[in-house]
Amino acid sequence: MSPLGVSGAILSWLGQQGTRAIAAVVIIAIAIPPLGALLKPFVTAAIFALLTIAFVRTDAVALRQYVTKPALLGAASIWTAVVVPSLFAMVAAFAGLYQRSPDLFLAIMLQGIASPMMAAPAFAALLGLDATLVVLTLTVSSALAPFTAPLIATAFIGRALPISPLALSMRLLAILGGSALTAFVVRRAFGFARIEKWKLPIDGLNVLLFFVFVAAAMQDVGARFIAAPMIIVELTLLAFGVFLSVLGLTVLAFAWAGLDRALALGLMTSQRNLGLILAAAGSLPELAWLYFGLCQLPIYLSPQLLKPVLRRLPSRIRSAP
Repeated sequence: MSPLGVSGAILSWLGQQGTRAIAAVVIIAIAIPPLGALLKPFVTAAIFALLTIAFVRTDAVALRQYVTKPALLGAASIWTAVVVPSLFAMVAAFAGLYQRSPDLFLAIMLQGIASPMMAAPAFAALLGLDATLVVLTLTVSSALAPFTAPLIATAFIGRALPISPLALSMRLLAILGGSALTAFVVRRAFGFARIEKWKLPIDGLNVLLFFVFVAAAMQDVGARFIAAPMIIVELTLLAFGVFLSVLGLTVLAFAWAGLDRALALGLMTSQRNLGLILAAAGSLPELAWLYFGLCQLPIYLSPQLLKPVLRRLPSRIRSAP
């Protein structure tokens, strides 16, 4: 029995399901749309809790090992926080996306300026990649987000942004700073060793929190597919195309650091924290919500999709920090 009682045992079982539970979250969210409407008001709280858990589980000792390699950390952080959003903007401008669909342009640009998902280290660990580098880069890029995101949003999104850049910055600071402070209090209260012992229940709690966001983001996917299947198919292909393009470009950009590190950074960079942007930006057009929902498919299916690829790379270099 889990030290946390019956509820802890249930969460532990859920945490043991690993990638299967993540895939089930997506299926249930699509199959039962009313759950999305019920849970939508709790999206911001769920994102805050996910961020707090990610900060709580950060291994400070392991992170210090990478501080001695500032070149890689700096390059990865700039790539994630500045280069990738700029690439999103250039591709969107070249394709004339704003003229064709202003709502989709807004969604794509918000995806670009978002920092990586806090779940990225867990996904990297599942695939045997360098989770430590992911945690450190994610921490730095998330700290930069309240400053870089509004600047890039002003430069490329302009009036299409449904919130002022200053308000966006303040909300990002409140969410990230508040979750980091909460995590500090939790770590001081329970200690990192005890938190490590609760790995499985915490994994299970993560799955439930993921479900809140995914259910809210995907509540209209099933109905929209029945009403307009081609739109859903096209947006799904776009979501997978963006995910794989960012992953591939990042791997190529950081191949010099070793394939293991490049793959870890590619996985992290392709998983944009749309939940954080939704929580900070507030109300968005329906098409943006729909696209964000479909973006969960490549994110949550990526561990299953990438496992066969990684198995075929026995010669990849394992980079120690």
